Amino acid sequence: MNNSANDESVRAELTRLRDSIDNIDAAVIHMLAERFKCTQQVGHLKAAHKMPPADPARESRQIARLRELAENAKLDPAFAEKFLNFIIAEVIRHHETIARA
Repeated sequence: MNNSANDESVRAELTRLRDSIDNIDAAVIHMLAERFKCTQQVGHLKAAHKMPPADPARESRQIARLRELAENAKLDPAFAEKFLNFIIAEVIRHHETIARA
């Protein structure tokens, strides 16, 4: 195989992989949007019943659950935990805003 054919093959494979990454990114964003729609409802329910915005016991269970899912999926559990902590912080921020309204 000559270099130009090889380069073309590499570019085609790179494009194919990047298209898959773009599709996955779109799915992740849509899934996060759905997740936040649910957590907004939780925030309104908590506010209506004077419940605290954060639930440390649930958060701990969710982190442990996500770490196990990550391990099973061959994903770094520390990364998964950081990712969930980032999401939880945003959810709590939303819940605090809802509670103040």
